[in-house]
Amino acid sequence: MNKDENSKIYEDVHKTLEEVLQKMNIQASVNKSDFLDAPYFQIETKDNTLLIGENGQHLYALQTFIKRVVEQKRGEPCPPFLIDVNDYQRHYIEDIKERARMGAQRVRYFKKEVALQPMNSYERRVIHMTLMEDPDVATESMGEGENRRVVIRPVT
Repeated sequence: MNKDENSKIYEDVHKTLEEVLQKMNIQASVNKSDFLDAPYFQIETKDNTLLIGENGQHLYALQTFIKRVVEQKRGEPCPPFLIDVNDYQRHYIEDIKERARMGAQRVRYFKKEVALQPMNSYERRVIHMTLMEDPDVATESMGEGENRRVVIRPVT
């Protein structure tokens, strides 16, 4: 897909997101920017607890729902994007990056691999991208399903 096609898809994402929020009777503003090489839709609202849910479950469900609606409307796969509410995701991603850096530090110090907690594919991607430029460690995803995790290894 070229840039113009993606731009139209992301316009559909923005419009669909605003429509869903309106139907939920949530007063919010939606702004689009870029974050981690993907379009980032920031929702600003006072109803953040309803949209985020426990451990971000509602936010993850909202993102999945919007993606499916846009794909169904357009009849084609939707490229990656991120929906956030009041910077919840941004702070969470910074936390994941910090855990990656701390894990890498332990690997360098003890010269032994470190297995992080199980994560979803997006969280694992953040770990891999965070440590990609580190010459002292290598990362690998291991495990199956909900037990899939990143292992950080020393480079010898």
